[in-house]
Amino acid sequence: MKLPKNLLTIYGRNPVLEALENKELKIYALHLSKSNKLSLKLEKIINLATQRNIPIKYHTKKELSFISKNQKHDQGVALDIIFEQFVSLQSILEKKEFTLLALENITNPQNVGMIIRSAAAAGIDTILMQQKGNASLVSPLTIKASAGAIFKMPILMVKDIYKTIEILKEQNTQIVSLDLKATENFFKSSFEKKVVFVLGNETNGISEKMKKLATKEIIIPMQNNIESLNVAITAALISFCIKNS
Repeated sequence: MKLPKNLLTIYGRNPVLEALENKELKIYALHLSKSNKLSLKLEKIINLATQRNIPIKYHTKKELSFISKNQKHDQGVALDIIFEQFVSLQSILEKKEFTLLALENITNPQNVGMIIRSAAAAGIDTILMQQKGNASLVSPLTIKASAGAIFKMPILMVKDIYKTIEILKEQNTQIVSLDLKATENFFKSSFEKKVVFVLGNETNGISEKMKKLATKEIIIPMQNNIESLNVAITAALISFCIKNS
């Protein structure tokens, strides 16, 4: 049987329960380990799935770990969601104006979740992120930190973020990197109608490879000898300033 497009599998009892309680989400199937011991939370998960006529499939621990891709933390539960928030690069390129946040090697799932929440709240058009290198979208910590915004924020998930940035750049998109060595003040800068703001790794910042692709480098000025902000705070600041300028 052919699986639907844009399938996203989440795992862990709390994230799965929260997803099942969200009636706006389209659910494809619930997966449970045969070795699960019945608990109040698991019973609630099964009841919700039954009420919503969601197929429930039972597996061995090994089979479930193949589905969840995280045996250590799946707690014997996984859920297939038809994730309608995935968008294509082509759909972005067809727009006359857009603001994207690109995540380059952001490894803390809580940071990814908070970035998604802030971007959704501010009205950022899309989050651009690579499949490998960033914290997982399906991590329970990511989902919890986004407080449900992950199911509302358009996500452009790519195999190669550098190639994607190159394509966007070729289509006259402004690529903005935040750099502690930059001289241009973010608050005094102007930006194009088609713009991508690149957010780098929590420890190392934006890579040299990404810096070479940037068309503009900016800095958020700091006082009191503070060197930098947490990347999630930076994302929130940029998102709300850009969308309210």
